[in-house]
Amino acid sequence: MNALQGLKSTFNTTAGTPLYQRLTKVLRGAIESSLWDADDPLPSERDIAETLEISRVTVRKAIDGLVEDGLLVRKRGSGTFVAGRVEKSFATLTSFTEDMVSRGRKVRSDWLMRERGLVTPEESLSLSLSPGAAVLRFHRLRCADNVPMAIEYATVPAACLPSEHAVEDSLYEALRIRNQRPVRALQRLRAVLFTEEQAKLMLVEPGSAGLFIERIGFNAAGAAVEWTRSYYRGDAYDFVAELNLGN
Repeated sequence: MNALQGLKSTFNTTAGTPLYQRLTKVLRGAIESSLWDADDPLPSERDIAETLEISRVTVRKAIDGLVEDGLLVRKRGSGTFVAGRVEKSFATLTSFTEDMVSRGRKVRSDWLMRERGLVTPEESLSLSLSPGAAVLRFHRLRCADNVPMAIEYATVPAACLPSEHAVEDSLYEALRIRNQRPVRALQRLRAVLFTEEQAKLMLVEPGSAGLFIERIGFNAAGAAVEWTRSYYRGDAYDFVAELNLGN
């Protein structure tokens, strides 16, 4: 049975919900059950419409919703593809921008906040700063190919950068220019469920699974120069660590 016939066998045209919602559910199930693998092309809107005997408008509306949710990606001139999961290694210290560019993805950051302020007790503890020290805060929604992938909250000692406007696309690039780029980091990961506010930013349902990573980065001199808390989409990321037998 090919993929289109597989869709037809599970698509119910007599249920009470709107057709596009039923198709969205069927397509989502097909993707999650690996009927198509990551980066596989989706059948054309015309082929899906003809196989299921529904309108192309209905098909397009269902696909639009899955594109917004990040499960599908439209590539100009090529069609619609199943979004590939990002495999992030814990063995190398790289930024979000570096990770996405290395995979040929277009990076975009939507600023939620950037400011200069006085260190909070939690920031002071994480960055080993004295009370009253100045810090720079960078809060961003990180996107790849226009799909929201992560919410990032970063705090940097103000001495590391000239101002809160020194960061454009990449925090690590701004730090590198001033010889402050982290060369070592401590990271902590845990599973979370997105709040309603986070889910709205990430274009997922409230309560969707996510991954929270806390990172403290240290420069070549051993000073803490970055405290970042990031919330990643659980449906888009795989985190990989290489383990070796200890002596």
